[in-house]
Amino acid sequence: MTHNRRDFLKKAGLLAASGFVFTGTDGFNQPGNTISNNHKGSKKMELTYQEYELQLKHVFTIAKNSRTTTPDMQVRIHYNGYTGYGEAAMPPYYPENPESAKKFYEQLDLAQFKDPFEMEKILDYVDHVAPGNNFAKASIDIALHDLVGKLMGYPWYQIWGYDKTKTPSTSFTIGIDEPKTVKKKTREADRFNVLKVKLGGGNDKEMIHSVRSVAPEKPLYVDVNGGWKDKHEALDMIHWLKEKGIVFVEQPMPKDQTDDIAWLTENSPLPTIADESIQRISSVMDAYKVYDGINIKLMKCTGMREAHKMLNLARSLGMKVLMGCMVASSCSVTAAAQLSPAIDWADLDGNLLISNDPYEGVKVVDGKLILPERPGIGIRKIRD
Repeated sequence: MTHNRRDFLKKAGLLAASGFVFTGTDGFNQPGNTISNNHKGSKKMELTYQEYELQLKHVFTIAKNSRTTTPDMQVRIHYNGYTGYGEAAMPPYYPENPESAKKFYEQLDLAQFKDPFEMEKILDYVDHVAPGNNFAKASIDIALHDLVGKLMGYPWYQIWGYDKTKTPSTSFTIGIDEPKTVKKKTREADRFNVLKVKLGGGNDKEMIHSVRSVAPEKPLYVDVNGGWKDKHEALDMIHWLKEKGIVFVEQPMPKDQTDDIAWLTENSPLPTIADESIQRISSVMDAYKVYDGINIKLMKCTGMREAHKMLNLARSLGMKVLMGCMVASSCSVTAAAQLSPAIDWADLDGNLLISNDPYEGVKVVDGKLILPERPGIGIRKIRD
């Protein structure tokens, strides 16, 4: 649907000013779902949060560790009968955890802001309350975007002017494991058009052979998580991977080996993508001419606002863009997917790796991301 931009923004302002409550049939305003009687009608922004543990369907192994759960914080911002949902998914190999997130949330005073549409002002305030805490900040950013999108009555892909039909296929991740398990996981991922294979665990060729024995022609991404240390051995491995139909190599070497990575990128027959090297927008310039592209993750960059800026900067520099995610619920994955029509590759499968997703959001149909048409980030709560 095409809208006159001026009328669109005028409508958004009127919605915010009038306190219009969306009453569609998507379940947002059902009791116990998006709003509660305690919050309905309040013109102050109120933050609530609770700890949640994401249960993985299978043991998940990368070059650094293995785990079966991921700590998570579920966040809500209430305003005038609306609730915006956010999330901080915190893998154990990052410095943040539920306790650090709670300490950060306790420092916030969102009630001082009377207008959720002052997003830059609000998010600048959140960013400067304390250094670091990127994951916790991302949860506030996502919840605010969800809230404002609902006040407008539009999903964020439409607010940003993206064509939802241009979403890419998402890869499905195959963690490091023994051949029998890798083959089983590859068969189970048959509905995906692309697979992402974790390498760097010392059995790289075995991993690729196991996947290729089940999916001989399917495009593969590989993610080394900085597991290779020698640039010459890394280049030999990339040449071998090219023969196996690999599309790109993500974070081939540790992020502090910048000169080695730049050399590898210059000589590599496959694109190199920065992951651990990428945090916020300043790191995009640091990655320029060191890697061919970047992996943007909402948790690391503080959310949708900065991710959007990073995407535009990378494009202006001629860099490729992969949108990734943590093991997470449909909350943050669907928020990230709002940017997906504008990227090259998607690795937005974090919600598909868990068994207790509390939300319904972005879908995968014939391997392709399908964005929901619900306003905000587009999720619907399905369990507490």
